[in-house]
This record gives sequence, C-alpha cells and structure tokens, in this order.
Amino acid sequence: MPFQLHFDESDLLRCRFAVSPLWETQEAVRTLARPERHGYHLPWLRRIRAAVAAIDLAPLHLLMPEHGHNPDFLSRPPSVPLPTFEEEIAAVRATDPELVRTDITLALADTPGAAARPEGRAMAADPVEAVRRLAGLLERVWHELVEPEWPRLRTLLEADVSYHSRRLAETGLQGLLGELSPQLSWTDGSTLTITGTNGSHTRVLGGEGLVLMPSVFSWPRVVSGYLPPWQPAVIYPVRGIGGLWTRPSDRTPDALARLLGRARADVLCALDEPSGTTALARLLGLAPSSVSAHLSALRGAGLLTSRRYGHQVLYERTPLGIALSASASAPLSASASAPVSQSTTD
Repeated sequence: MPFQLHFDESDLLRCRFAVSPLWETQEAVRTLARPERHGYHLPWLRRIRAAVAAIDLAPLHLLMPEHGHNPDFLSRPPSVPLPTFEEEIAAVRATDPELVRTDITLALADTPGAAARPEGRAMAADPVEAVRRLAGLLERVWHELVEPEWPRLRTLLEADVSYHSRRLAETGLQGLLGELSPQLSWTDGSTLTITGTNGSHTRVLGGEGLVLMPSVFSWPRVVSGYLPPWQPAVIYPVRGIGGLWTRPSDRTPDALARLLGRARADVLCALDEPSGTTALARLLGLAPSSVSAHLSALRGAGLLTSRRYGHQVLYERTPLGIALSASASAPLSASASAPVSQSTTD
C-alpha cells in the first residue's frame, strides 16, 4: 500500500518549503551505511574517511532500519524556512521524553534484533540519556562531516527551493508535485500519493499543511511518514546533484576563461540554475562584491539577464550566454577520452 496524505482546502494554503541542516546531517549518517548511495557522493566520502573512522555511529544506525519507522524527533520538520543547525539540535534536546521513548521503541522494533541488544534496551529505558547521547553524536557529525560542506549543500538546496517556488506559482501544487519526483502524484483531487515506499501510511492533514524539503543525501528517494505531533512533511530529491561535488572552476573551459577572465567565466558557468549574488559567492568562494561586479559586466555584455524574485535578484544566462558556455566546452568534452578510475568507500 502506498503512503497517502489527505488535504483539505486549508492545507492547500499552508504548504511551504524549508531547508534543514539537521535532516541532511542524519541522512548523511544513513548514507554511510547504505552502499547503494555511495556512488553519488564519492568525493565527499573520500574526504571524510578518517573522520568517520573516529566516530562511533552505532547508536544512530541502530535507530535507522532499512524498512519501517525512523525516529521523527531526530529529524523533525523545521518550523521556519532555513533554521540553523544549532536551533534544530536544541529542539531535539528539548523533546518530551515520552515522545522519545515511543519513537525509539518503534524504531527498535523495525530493526531486526535491536530491541534485544543492551544498547537498544538502555535507550528505551532511559530516553533522557538517549537524547543526550544521540544529540551529541549528531552534533559531532554536523561539525566534522557536514558543516565543512554546508555552503555547497545550502547553495544547491536553496537553488532548488527558488526554482520550485517559481514553479508552484506557475503550475499550482498539483503540477508541482509531479515535477518533484515520479514517486509523487495527485489523486482524487485532494490526496497526495507516494509510491515506491516501504510499508503504508495514511494521514489526514487536518489543516496542518505540508512542509516540502529538498534533500541531497536522500537522493533519489522521496521520504515521508511523520506521525503526530510532528507536522507532515515530504522530503524529495534535490535538483542538480550531478555537479554537487565538483568545483565550479572545474567546469569552466580554459578557452572561455581566456576570453572572459577566469573569475568572470566561473560565474557564467556556475549559473546552471538562476541564482543570486550571495549564493554564487558561497559557491565560488568569492567576495559578494566581486561576484556582483562580474554579474553586472556579464549582464551588460548580454550574457545574463536578471529579475527580482521576492527580496532577491536572480541572474540567469541568456541564449547567448548559454551558447557561449556550451560552445566553449565542446572541444573539452570531445577531447576528454581518457578513462577515469573511481574507488568506492565502504
């Protein structure tokens, strides 16, 4: 049976987007234990190999069954569009111990043998200590494995939200849901159906609305199934993951760099999606003032166009800018015939 979320009119007015550093942190932990995900994140996995070896992630993995319930309190939907990790982990630490006990008990029951292990029994018996330990582990994972990459991750996630916010305005919720993932479909005029999940889940939203969250580490799957008292949420695969772990400068052809200058060419080639000055500065590691100057020059040359969206100005390539960057990269692609070897991380 699929997951189904049932909407009424008030729910349709309360759908919103959010980006959660806590969600990405706990999904990073899950990715480490899922070899089928490793191919999407090989550069990151290579960089963190030594740090991972020094962290005992067993308590978190014990609560991450392959099929079934995962503790909602460890990855609650954020109440604001872009919370800090510190705000989210503080909320985890403030969770009602009885909610923690219920969540842990359900997760242990879905992990074969976990409820009988001493560590599993200890977490269920003392939820206060369990929260202290689990929150501490997540905080360490954040600081050592995820936070150093957060500017890159945040830029991709925010670009996704900007794009899909525009699509929501253009197509409405029904049209948007079909674009987020083929696992999502709108049925019966008021029901969101999620296919390809394990188990079944039905929830009447009852005016709570829905949080839509793009995710890097959940890619390419859709995740849902939050139980009360948590707000319903759907986590969907972020757009543009193919270029996530490459530096923008690696995608800039030398011919284009010679024509425009390296930094200016990097800005042009980084605009795979409409983006603002701050996001581009984070992505490229440049000062916002420098990026702003390059954007103005590129726009003046007819290679970019800009438009205001909410409180920010978004830049995107014009047909001329697209043609220039594509034609400049063609010789590079044609000559790149040498095989490339990759190693996997266990």
